Amino acid sequence: MRIAEIYCSIQGEGLLTGTDSVFVRTSGCNLRCGFCDTPYTSWSPEGDDLAVADVLEQLERLPAEHVVLTGGEPLLWAEAAPLTEELRRRGRHITVETAGTLYLPVACDLMSISPKLSNSAPAAERDAAWRARHERRRHAPEVVRRLTREYAYQLKFVVDCPADCAEVEDWLREFPELARDRVLLMPQGTSPEELRQRESWLLPHCASAGLRYCPRKHIEWYGFRRGT
Repeated sequence: MRIAEIYCSIQGEGLLTGTDSVFVRTSGCNLRCGFCDTPYTSWSPEGDDLAVADVLEQLERLPAEHVVLTGGEPLLWAEAAPLTEELRRRGRHITVETAGTLYLPVACDLMSISPKLSNSAPAAERDAAWRARHERRRHAPEVVRRLTREYAYQLKFVVDCPADCAEVEDWLREFPELARDRVLLMPQGTSPEELRQRESWLLPHCASAGLRYCPRKHIEWYGFRRGT
């Protein structure tokens, strides 16, 4: 599997915010979000092809109990299944971060699903072919249903403007079986200033809608940079 980076940090998003974690970031993605903040795993993928044993060897040198398998899209890689099974055998807590468009039978304690709204599509001027591909792939209802049925989950939506909140509600109406207290709305942005501006209206919206607000604490702690 192609690995962009492996590093220790603190989980900055979602239900496990504040947890010391080791991040295994795979490279390669079946989508192309216009606002992707890790383009080195999507638009311009980089990294080394590592065997599962090589990844495990690196993880053995890192102390955190919690391992986050992220990307890119980690469920592109068949090796994610034996990797997570071995991590479970070794007693690690496993989070898998996915867009919810692909299924793989992984071992997972928290399936962190980030469904892509229409705001994620890249501009046609940037890449018309990828825009069309992205729009075809970004919503996979049966995959979401299977992941949320088989795993403990959180749903994490990137919100850019107030209209996106209405789109989230439209999305949730398609899945009445999902728990609203597992739904998190996260402001789009890569600077503390951008995040604070969107927080000013998104935080009260979450309170009134019965959803969770999801800050991006790693940007507040470290700034927007790799390895965090």
